[in-house]
Amino acid sequence: MAPRQIGGTEQTMRADDDLGRLSLLVLFREEAQTQTRVLSDALLTLEHLPRDEPALESCMRAAHSLKGAARIIGLQDGVDIAHRMEEYFVAAQRGELTLSASHIDALLGGADLLLRIGEANPTTPFTRAEVDAFFARLPAPGTTPHDTQAIRHDVETALALDEQNIVAICRTAVDDASHITRSMAEFSATPAAARPTSIRSDLEQDPNRMLRVRANSLDRLLSLSGESLVESRRLKPYNEAMLRVKRTQRDAARALDTIYDTLAECLDPLTLTALNEVRQTLGNTQQLLGARIDELDRFDRRSSNLAQQLYNEALQCRMRPFGDATHAYPRIVRDLARSLSKHVRFSIVGEATQVDRDILDMLDAPLGHLLRNALDHGIETPEQRTASGKPAEAKVTLEARHSAGKLLISVSDDGVGIDLDRVRAAVIRRKLADTKTVANLSDQELLEFLLLPGFSLSEQVTDVSGRGVGLDAVHEMVKTVRGTVRIFNEPGRGARFVLQLPLTLSVIRSLLVQVGGEAYAFPLAHVRRTLELARNDIDMLEGQQHFSFEGQPMGLVTAHQLLGTNQPEETRSSIAVVVIGDERETYGVAVDRFLGERMLVVQPLDTRLGKVKDIAAGALMENGEVVLIVDVEDVLLSVDKLVRGGQLNKVQRIQGLSAPERKHVLVIDDSLTVRELERKLLEKRGYAVTIAVDGMDGWNALHDANFDLVVTDIDMPRMDGIELITRIKRDALFQKMPVMIVSYKDREEDRHRGLNAGADYYLAKGSFHDEALFEAVRDLIGDA
Repeated sequence: MAPRQIGGTEQTMRADDDLGRLSLLVLFREEAQTQTRVLSDALLTLEHLPRDEPALESCMRAAHSLKGAARIIGLQDGVDIAHRMEEYFVAAQRGELTLSASHIDALLGGADLLLRIGEANPTTPFTRAEVDAFFARLPAPGTTPHDTQAIRHDVETALALDEQNIVAICRTAVDDASHITRSMAEFSATPAAARPTSIRSDLEQDPNRMLRVRANSLDRLLSLSGESLVESRRLKPYNEAMLRVKRTQRDAARALDTIYDTLAECLDPLTLTALNEVRQTLGNTQQLLGARIDELDRFDRRSSNLAQQLYNEALQCRMRPFGDATHAYPRIVRDLARSLSKHVRFSIVGEATQVDRDILDMLDAPLGHLLRNALDHGIETPEQRTASGKPAEAKVTLEARHSAGKLLISVSDDGVGIDLDRVRAAVIRRKLADTKTVANLSDQELLEFLLLPGFSLSEQVTDVSGRGVGLDAVHEMVKTVRGTVRIFNEPGRGARFVLQLPLTLSVIRSLLVQVGGEAYAFPLAHVRRTLELARNDIDMLEGQQHFSFEGQPMGLVTAHQLLGTNQPEETRSSIAVVVIGDERETYGVAVDRFLGERMLVVQPLDTRLGKVKDIAAGALMENGEVVLIVDVEDVLLSVDKLVRGGQLNKVQRIQGLSAPERKHVLVIDDSLTVRELERKLLEKRGYAVTIAVDGMDGWNALHDANFDLVVTDIDMPRMDGIELITRIKRDALFQKMPVMIVSYKDREEDRHRGLNAGADYYLAKGSFHDEALFEAVRDLIGDA
């Protein structure tokens, strides 16, 4: 075929040739990415099953396809490499050779070269020396390495094409591409019904074909579909209002019928006729209104259904199979295991599990760190495994699955597990805790140190691990998406790292609550429990409100104080509490009431607002109202600041309880048990109680509030009870205040010493009981 002249000049022809070759290179790159992926997967299978027929067939076809594609665009190095690989696969299919580990290494290297040959701007430039090195590692089947150059020359001669034919093929491809482009433009402008049946069938025969869409376009689509879903539900209250109008109209018709029947004999015929016409008009109006309400109801159902389907489809567009992000891991594990002289069988479970696009993109580095850690730290050498009674080949598993509305991704191995003694030693060596504290830590608390920045068990840094940034990077990524990391360890049997992540970043399952008349959403990923807490179940411990949760005291804070909202006027007998946090830090947050669970489409806040304290994002509810999504991690930080500053409000006060003035008692004792017992007994009788931990603390407390009574111990640090009573009785402000001693000292001289110092009552702890304390307090200051 003679080359065609395009444009009339040789320069134009060369430009067209360059453009045509560039277009073909783009196609070759896409094909190379697909086919080398097939090669890598099949070669990893052949490493364990050298005679696997489907894998050999896949490799042979992939190499053959790449050889033909490289030949079309004149990539001779690609032709040679693919041809040599194809020879090995054919020989293996015929039983002439068995692919060994060294063969697999060389063939995988060939796949890497084919991928780099097609790159437009390779990060590592491709050189001829690499091709020669490939042929040196992989001589023609049945030959020795010194015959390589001669055979290579024969292959080049056999595969060489006439230069004019190559140019002609390229030009033809350019013409065909231009023709296809023009045809597609005409096709797009043609109505679907007018398109030729053959064209429609060709384009529609693959409904699962992939199309490229910008990420921000999908985000806008999801946002708009969420708003359309909200708008579609606005018809329901309007429809209900129309039904109420219809019921009112029906009642009016019945009343009119009653009037007509009652006055039929009293009214003249003309009035009766007019009244009857009104009845008929009202009846017709009822029928017309009923028909319109039925139409509106049908329209409401259709629009809501369509909006829901649109929203579900838009949401699904953000989801991708987990397998889309795992293609490189089998090769990474295989190459790293060989470099460490370890035998590993790697498996991926749950490749079809749907994962949010953004989360999937963020998983690459964390999973790479976890796999490297498993191979370097967890897996033993074959000799060590055999000596301990294990198979020489270790197992590493990467799994993704959905559970309880969350995405769980785990990396597990059957290696030696995590040496907790080494963790303890590393914690002490890095001065993260003292020896006594480390000795009392639980296994789970020790494992948490592995997630700290810079923490590593390796004594030396290698190109694989040892810098202490791997697990820290995993932890940071998981925190970014509001997830958690859990570590499970079985010494001698292996370890498992589990990433608990939300299913999507665009939609979150939330608990809606009301605070100060406004709706707020707590992401369910951070909600441990919800409960209705009786006000009598709230205790004071060291000046802070607590309640019992799973057998342990838990701090209680108010959402009104955290979010800066107004307290409600009404008072409920119980308190709605949301328990948030994790194993390290947990609090109960008191809210006004629960509103239920919702799936909310996350709407990011305007960037001009910056970081809004304690708020992560916004969302729209079904009625069109805006709901703010709480940033739980930020809330926990805010609570810590309030606790350290002693600024926490009491739930009773913030909930708007109006109580009569109560008598105030100051309890001073250095024993936590005693002072808490006394506080509970007095509060149960209605007294307001403040506690102090020693005489000095009690003396300072006297200057901060008004008290009706002081109850104190004698033996206390810094200032004992006798000195405290002496100061009180000598001070003009406090000398009239009653003071009661509650002490273990029950000797007569002790009683005289206390009473002589100015105490008004002396109660021995040995004979202490509820009624004795209450009677003494009532004798001194009366009822609460």
